[in-house]
Amino acid sequence: MNLELFIAKRIHFEKKGERNVPRPIVRIVMNGIVVSLTVMLIAVGILNGFKAEVREKLIGFGSHIQISSSVSNQTYETQPIQIGNDIIDSLKHLPDVKHAQRFATQPCILKVGDVIQGCVLKGIDQDYEWSFFRNNLKEGDLFQVNDTATTNQTVISKKIAELLGLKVGDSYLSYFIIDGKVRARQLNVSGIYETGFQDYDKLFIMGDIKHVRKLNNWDDEQCSGVEVIINDFKQLDKAQEEAFSVIGNRYDNNGNYYLMRTIKQINPQIFSWLDLLNTNVVIILVLMALVAGFTIISGLLILILERTNMIGLMKAMGATNKSIWKIFFYHAFFLIGKGIIIGNIIGIAVCYLLQNHQIIPLNADDYYVDFVPARLELAHIIIVNICTIVVSAAILHIPTNIIAKISPIKSIKFD
Repeated sequence: MNLELFIAKRIHFEKKGERNVPRPIVRIVMNGIVVSLTVMLIAVGILNGFKAEVREKLIGFGSHIQISSSVSNQTYETQPIQIGNDIIDSLKHLPDVKHAQRFATQPCILKVGDVIQGCVLKGIDQDYEWSFFRNNLKEGDLFQVNDTATTNQTVISKKIAELLGLKVGDSYLSYFIIDGKVRARQLNVSGIYETGFQDYDKLFIMGDIKHVRKLNNWDDEQCSGVEVIINDFKQLDKAQEEAFSVIGNRYDNNGNYYLMRTIKQINPQIFSWLDLLNTNVVIILVLMALVAGFTIISGLLILILERTNMIGLMKAMGATNKSIWKIFFYHAFFLIGKGIIIGNIIGIAVCYLLQNHQIIPLNADDYYVDFVPARLELAHIIIVNICTIVVSAAILHIPTNIIAKISPIKSIKFD
């Protein structure tokens, strides 16, 4: 029989009558662990949720990897490249690639009455992946592009709709400047989306790619570029290498060099900002670990002082310092174990509520999302729990010297 464990159980589960005696110090130690672990899980969950939400919105507008002409600029007046079906098929068959699709962009000015708004018409083909906009569609329906007739249906953002006073089914004029000449198109509102990513919501309208091709006299294989969607963002670098094997160091029939960029390279400032958020979470984790540590140390010292007579008596009976330390180690770990279980329950529950019920709103203009998101993965939960247990176990060794200095004669007289 493990004598130290037996004594620790008797101390921890000490009863008076039929009910446990919940001493204040026991509750303080356990609550300290609960609060620390809960805050750590929530901090990690919110960080990962926020990064995932912003990243998914960037990818929704621009995909994981973009292939365009090397001479294109950042004004969305792109130099066309020739992309044949053989290249699209080769990209689609790559192991980490989910989908590949052509797109074309053209700056324009929308006018409704006396109100005007500068936007970018993003022309899409018939195989466009609508999942992102379908999930963010607020009103109306998405339109279908076919390979024959050109559709005038468009999907605009709620921000643009409010600025221009448009609703589903309305028509509006869109003006394009091509070679110094103004050309107009009457377009219709098929659907209205809202992502909360204001920088892009007030910029993009989705339309038929044939509009951009006709305006610029492009053929059916010419486009602004290709969007490559992959299966897992964590495999972005690997997918880029795979795509490079298909498109790298190649030119189209018109001598344009294919330029390939990942979403990180297209938006370096935003991804650098997201990476900086890791520092804030590390600081929170360290502070919570310190809070838990000091709570455990102070609680354990008080528990030792409470049992000074017992320690002296056990030493007088021949117990070693190590054996006595084990008793308090087991006793403290019972408290830590309860705190970890309760902390996990509360932390996971809060993250679930934040992600699925959007209970805390945010200003999307400042934070790119309109609610506090949270996303916890099993790996994150395991890592936080392991770190908490390791830190707690390391801290429990500190009172060893105190136990060693307790004299049996003095401690038996201690009151």
